Amino acid sequence: MPEAPMEVPNHTEYSVAENNKNKLEFIEEATKNADEIQRKVLAEILSRNAHVEYMKRHGLNGRIDRETFKRIIPVITYEDILPDINRIANGDTSPIICSKPISEFLTSSGTSGGERKVVPTIEEEMGRRSLIYSLLMPVMSQFVPGLDEGKGMYFLFIKCETKTPGGLPARPVLTSYYKSSHFKDRPYDPYTKYTSPNETILCPDSYQSMYCQMLCGLCQNKQVLRVGAVFASGFIRAIRFLEKHWTLLCHDIRTGTLNSMITDQSAREAVMRINKPDLNLADFIEAECRKDSWQGIITRLWPNTKYIDVIVTGTMSQYIPTLEFYSNGLPLVCTMYASSECYFGVNLNPLCKPSDVAYTLIPTVAYFEFLPVERNNGGMLKSHNDQKEQQDLVDLVDVKIGQEYELVVTTYAGLYRYRVGDVLRVAGFKNNAPEFNFICRKNVVLSIDTDKTNEVELQNAVKNAVSHLMPFDACLSEYTSYADTTTIPGHYVLCWELSHKGSSPQIPASIFKDCCLTIEESLNSVYRQNRVFEAIGPLEIKVVEVGTFDKLMDYAISLGASINQYKTPRCVKFAPIVELLNSRVVSTYFSSKCPKWTTPALKQWTDMK
Repeated sequence: MPEAPMEVPNHTEYSVAENNKNKLEFIEEATKNADEIQRKVLAEILSRNAHVEYMKRHGLNGRIDRETFKRIIPVITYEDILPDINRIANGDTSPIICSKPISEFLTSSGTSGGERKVVPTIEEEMGRRSLIYSLLMPVMSQFVPGLDEGKGMYFLFIKCETKTPGGLPARPVLTSYYKSSHFKDRPYDPYTKYTSPNETILCPDSYQSMYCQMLCGLCQNKQVLRVGAVFASGFIRAIRFLEKHWTLLCHDIRTGTLNSMITDQSAREAVMRINKPDLNLADFIEAECRKDSWQGIITRLWPNTKYIDVIVTGTMSQYIPTLEFYSNGLPLVCTMYASSECYFGVNLNPLCKPSDVAYTLIPTVAYFEFLPVERNNGGMLKSHNDQKEQQDLVDLVDVKIGQEYELVVTTYAGLYRYRVGDVLRVAGFKNNAPEFNFICRKNVVLSIDTDKTNEVELQNAVKNAVSHLMPFDACLSEYTSYADTTTIPGHYVLCWELSHKGSSPQIPASIFKDCCLTIEESLNSVYRQNRVFEAIGPLEIKVVEVGTFDKLMDYAISLGASINQYKTPRCVKFAPIVELLNSRVVSTYFSSKCPKWTTPALKQWTDMK
């Protein structure tokens, strides 16, 4: 198995060219020997965890061969291992799923029963995440030279965390990484020179953190060669923040001071080491921000920027037009593919079009299997039965170009044949390792930021809301939804067609606003948290004319849909359909306040106390 290239901690000994060469050779060797490495990875995972309770429960009996593993160990979902997760969370330190001690729980953006999923992890997984990060810039340097000569302006944030009843931290994977020594005490690397000091990234107040990071990015605008955030939505939110607060930021740059609203002492001290009085820079920023149009504002304020580094695959693709507007068409680069469960791989052709982004899974980080995905005539994913799942899974090197698969992973941290929920399509191969397009999250119909709302959640939320209509002898005939990203932040839109029993009184606007809020209160905690932190705007209900959904069906049939099999889609993305719905709107209503959300004590554990 190829060894990950060693980091060189000493600044004077560091060679960019040598480091890049080592990392690229590692990728080459790993992808050439993908199947051999995968077999060894599985054997290592099984041998070190041979005596854990989970393996004994399923009768693997110390076997480490791939064939026995596939025959005996079941394919599972999060709900299948939730009892084990709860035991660990409540303080059981026996080796339930992993021989190494569980060091923390990583809170996922996915949900189960309306609450965030929590994924157990071990200390050494941090090294595997760091490996994936270390490959990104050597790959990028092949396409954009000279990136080691400037800085990256990345808007990175920590989120709130909690502890399990057993005392283990429970927090998002990026919060865990940014708080770790792997990030805070990272060895010298010119590619990890950021405009944001660590103290501003680690500031727990999101407003103060954003303000400080934006100010530092503006102060160092000529040094910036690349800009980004984790998700496209997050970067757009940063530009929107600049639109709202550029006058305050210019004042601070002009005077060399820092706004009194910034009370985090570590962040203040870090910013003041960078921000010195600069009248010319303040005047320049003010002149650009005062212009009527913000088209190209990124290249105007940060003129040396080569590309934008954000995730624009999956539901994030809806933000591409906005990013292109703000950047005057800079390349949009997706560098890596990761989740709370595992960091999977990298994009070896980062300057490709967003629609062509493909990720090469690194075979050393986990053992990968793939469940073939089938679609019905309407393009919806078909479900598999358990026995068929067990039989159909294929290995990393055996996937077929053009076929779609659901990703199944076995990790060093104790997840075995775990369905991640991502649907991928094979785009090609790098040597013997496949390259995958990310297609979608399974069952997700609406998403603006890190939220993921599926059809069942949406249906239950709507069901709760329509009870407000009953006193007015009105009922909901049909509905659909879409994610509106023309606003910043984006928001959910529900299109409702109503029917009335006889002559009923007009429904007050306040009732529809109550409906909006009830829907939001009924959605999962990730959605509600994003609303509270203004990553998602207020939910909107658009009441459409009677007969609108008949028109929608007629349009679908005109495009070839079967009238016998047609059913109203609960989410629409096709622009002509959205235009049809909007052309028949008679009234619109928004939530008048945020839904309830508090810093999580992680309900599934507090309920067990």
